[in-house]
Amino acid sequence: MATEPAPVYLEELAMAADGNITKDIIYDAVSPDDFESMLELDRYNARSTAFDKIISATHDHFWDPLDKKYIDFDEPFDMENQMILPEDMIISMSTDYVSNHLSDWKTRVRFVNQSALRSFSSILHGEQGALNLSASLCHVLKDQGAQEYAANQTREEARHVTAFAKYIKARWGRPVECGPTLKTLLVDIIGSSEVYKKIIGMQMLVEGLAMGAFATFFNNINDPTGKKLLQLVMTDEAFHHKFGKIWADRTIPHLNAEEHAIIEDWAAHCFQTLLFNLVSPSQQRDLYEEFGLDPDKVIAEMAEMVTDETRRENMKEQTNIFRVLVKTLLNAGIITDRTRAFYAIYVDMDELKSEGDRMVGDDIAEEGIVYLQAINFKERALKPVTIAAE
Repeated sequence: MATEPAPVYLEELAMAADGNITKDIIYDAVSPDDFESMLELDRYNARSTAFDKIISATHDHFWDPLDKKYIDFDEPFDMENQMILPEDMIISMSTDYVSNHLSDWKTRVRFVNQSALRSFSSILHGEQGALNLSASLCHVLKDQGAQEYAANQTREEARHVTAFAKYIKARWGRPVECGPTLKTLLVDIIGSSEVYKKIIGMQMLVEGLAMGAFATFFNNINDPTGKKLLQLVMTDEAFHHKFGKIWADRTIPHLNAEEHAIIEDWAAHCFQTLLFNLVSPSQQRDLYEEFGLDPDKVIAEMAEMVTDETRRENMKEQTNIFRVLVKTLLNAGIITDRTRAFYAIYVDMDELKSEGDRMVGDDIAEEGIVYLQAINFKERALKPVTIAAE
């Protein structure tokens, strides 16, 4: 098999006028309105093969949310008497105030399920963000292989939007608004002209966040349809995460100190914003009011519970979403001694490093791919599956 040609590093592209930091020609980008660059003749003969494996693997994990042979959203679930997620996953239920106020079983079920609606709505909005961001990469990436990968991911994110929208409609009827923290981050990275922000922000941080959340929900959800949906989506997301890994492998080692500091500081800023605000109780005031709770009392009790110490304890769990984010940044080489101490407040960095490149959710995704292969390739022998970062 032919080997991948050595990457061509374009030092003159580093810190371009638009803020891009490009170290490998496969991530060379143009303005989104510069279509003429896509018509350059030499471009058609310079396609990278770096993403071919990910693109080809699409056939293994194809699924259609509108086809009931993959998933049936009409399967019933007793929303009145069953909790979609366990009660102990809803942090506010651990406060004396909320727990005592919601003494009736059906009221507790409804509160937990309405809390779960907030989580699944955030996932839906995140998938919409991923769809738009992937499409935006198609407009700016010059390399045909990178562009084809982005188009491929756009297709997959589109089916995620369809699937989560159908699931929410089946269980709740309608999603809730996107929280301000997630909305601000999505708007920032989708609208950014800097490709590194798009790749770190979406392919590494938001996709890493999603894989951690999906693995946690998959392991705990009580709804079989929801469980199947999460696994199907994870079969795609594990490959999306690899796109960011390829970027890191070809970019991070070749940054100068100034460039690395720019990327490292922006990643730390995004992480800190998500850590302290993504699941902030202040963003769920409407939920508390709906159940006759005083939002300020709920927020005050939760503030006493959720300290740096509890964050540290929670991050010992491999599926903790923020632990997954730190591991993603550490494995990518983005975290250096400059910011290591900040992350070390919450996570054992040496332990993370010793775990290697496999990410939480890879095993779940691989089992899902076997399930999809059985549907998609009935006439063919199933081939071994691996999606670990290479």
